[in-house]
Amino acid sequence: QVQVVESGGGLVQAGGSLRLSCAASGSIFSINVMGWYRQAPGKQRELVARITSGGSTVYADSMKGRFTISRGNTKNRVYLQMNSLKPEDTAVYYCAAIKSPDLVYWGQGTQVTVSS
Repeated sequence: QVQVVESGGGLVQAGGSLRLSCAASGSIFSINVMGWYRQAPGKQRELVARITSGGSTVYADSMKGRFTISRGNTKNRVYLQMNSLKPEDTAVYYCAAIKSPDLVYWGQGTQVTVSS
């Protein structure tokens, strides 16, 4: 089992920045990818960004240039630096530790609210 815990959400004005943190613990030995997803009210959960154990990254188009995903010194930590935030970025942000497409461990989510 893998436990995933996010932190760093909050309320910020449009144009501001936030940094989210995520830590995975437990059976982390075969985690290949860690990622950030978000879900706004009434919408489906969507990819924000993900990073492989080798450091390759993928971003959703609307986040490119504003958000940066990075890994800590240990493979079980990942961060999401969010700049130039917009009201439409308001959502619950979830961290995922991915061993395979069929084996994904989710955190409980952290609320990000961007006021206009």
